[in-house]
Amino acid sequence: MACLLPQSVLLGNWTEKQCQVVKSQRPEEKASSDILASIDFFGTGGLVSQSNGRGKVGTAPPKGTATLGEEEEEEEEERSSDLEQEIESHPPAGKRKRTADKPVKKKKKTTKNQSAAADTEDATEKSEGADSEGIQWMSALDKKAKGSLDKSKDKTWKRLKHLQQEKVNKIRHQNRINVHGSDVPDPMTTFEQIQEEYGIDPRIIQNIRQAGFEAPTPIQMQAIPLMLHNREILACAPTGSGKTVAFCLPILAALRKPVNKGFRALVIAPTRELASQTHRELVRLSEGLGFRVHMIDKGAEAAKKFGPKSAKKYDILVTTPNRLIYLLNQDPPSVDLSRVEWLVVDESDKLFEDGKSGFREQLATVFLACSCPRVRRALFSATCAPDVEQWCRLNLDSLVSVNIGQRNSAADTVEQELLFVGTESGKLVAMRDLIKKGFLPPVLVFVQSIERARELFHELVYEGINVDVIHAERTQLQRDNVVSSFRSGKIWVLICTALLARGIDFKGVNLVINYDFPTSSVEYIHRIGRTGRAGHRGKAITLFTEDDKPLLRSIANVIKQAGCPVPEYMIGFKKIHSQERRKMMKKPPRRATIRTTPRFLLKKGHGKGKSKNTEKEKKKEKKSGNVQNTPGETTAT
Repeated sequence: MACLLPQSVLLGNWTEKQCQVVKSQRPEEKASSDILASIDFFGTGGLVSQSNGRGKVGTAPPKGTATLGEEEEEEEEERSSDLEQEIESHPPAGKRKRTADKPVKKKKKTTKNQSAAADTEDATEKSEGADSEGIQWMSALDKKAKGSLDKSKDKTWKRLKHLQQEKVNKIRHQNRINVHGSDVPDPMTTFEQIQEEYGIDPRIIQNIRQAGFEAPTPIQMQAIPLMLHNREILACAPTGSGKTVAFCLPILAALRKPVNKGFRALVIAPTRELASQTHRELVRLSEGLGFRVHMIDKGAEAAKKFGPKSAKKYDILVTTPNRLIYLLNQDPPSVDLSRVEWLVVDESDKLFEDGKSGFREQLATVFLACSCPRVRRALFSATCAPDVEQWCRLNLDSLVSVNIGQRNSAADTVEQELLFVGTESGKLVAMRDLIKKGFLPPVLVFVQSIERARELFHELVYEGINVDVIHAERTQLQRDNVVSSFRSGKIWVLICTALLARGIDFKGVNLVINYDFPTSSVEYIHRIGRTGRAGHRGKAITLFTEDDKPLLRSIANVIKQAGCPVPEYMIGFKKIHSQERRKMMKKPPRRATIRTTPRFLLKKGHGKGKSKNTEKEKKKEKKSGNVQNTPGETTAT
């Protein structure tokens, strides 16, 4: 290889020092030296060669020759390529083999202090790599850290959800709330919580406070959120547990404000007394909101008021089934229910009964008349019959069943007692004995028929107590006057039939007397439910004879479930067949007449006995009319 040697070598001045190999330069130093070497400092156009560390001016090398620096570069490149091949053929232990087609990326060492910024650095590296090479790189450690972070978040969420569910279960367990359904909202323990969660008008909560409700009752805790979520429900709660407010508050919250579009909510009750009570509660809770709450009193007047030509300035309708059916059967119908959004059936098990005492056919007509696609239905009662629950599961969408305490059980605030009197004549003796011992009015006395209510009234009117009677054969004006007098305290003892056994809320009834044994446990629960309401204590006394033995077992079980003492022999009575039970419910047993006048006096066709007895009966009727009835009102007979 041709080589350009220094002048001292050509002249023969060869020394050991000059024979040392020139040290190879780094690429950076080589580049700088090449640049410096290419500069013509003296303007001679020649090249500056390196020799003994000094620059010397010389002539340009001939074509085909190479300088010493170029030879050293080639040798260095050959050595580096040989070294790379040797490394590739024998990679060191613990290191991965480097491929020529994939660029090597230096891995940054992360410390514990840098673990918090791992995601940010990784994202930066990804973006840089994508911009420069078009390939995204992800560290296995970073991916593992991200996965563990997602898992930790998931575990935290599950833990919080589990704690919330435990809290909800505790509230339901403490208040004996049993719920069956899907996607059930959590119960609300305060009215303020309900207001914040669902945006209820503050005036509604204020009206509830003024009505005496400090906190929601168990049925209100669960039923109000369900109805505010537009869920269809079947609610069963003990008597006096606040079911009326449980459906009145969601209705007012759903309607929001008065609109002249006709009735948007409908409440059906089995008796006019219960409908009047519900109407009164709705008016009180909607005070200051402007809602128009109406109740059907007379069909002819209602036809003109709510007919097709009316201005539709009404929002809520409260009525009984028969009065509503009368208006719907008019041609054209005198009431339009096509815009009803909420249909509430109070005392649903009574309305669903078969036969003359039930309203199943009327309810079917009403349900068809409520043709709005947004209509929602809610059924409330103190007792739940199996056929009602079956109908609801078949006809209601996404049904939620709510039960407070044990189903078909009596309120635990009522002290219950069974009193054996032997025969029918012993009942009147027991009644007079209770009056003689003294009692704290007001008192409700239940009998099984209208005739027996009249007979007992004529016997008790001589006992020196303010007593009156109410039944279905009295006029509506008489019934309203009797109820108002009983509420105000003018009447101490009120004799009634099953008319008042459903839903009527008399504040402060201290004693309920079942003069005639109830025909079923459901009827018994509703009777004694007129006392012990809204947390107050009450007492119920049930008189029974030898003829009541077949029905005694079911009533004794209800009393035992409520925690009251019951003789063990009553529980051991033989259970009657279901067909026989239904027969006794429809047709109560015949009982002897309530009368203290000897029979031989009644059989005489003449004589003083009969005339005196007749005069006494007339005096009793006049006296009862003067004491209990308001001016212009006739007596019960």
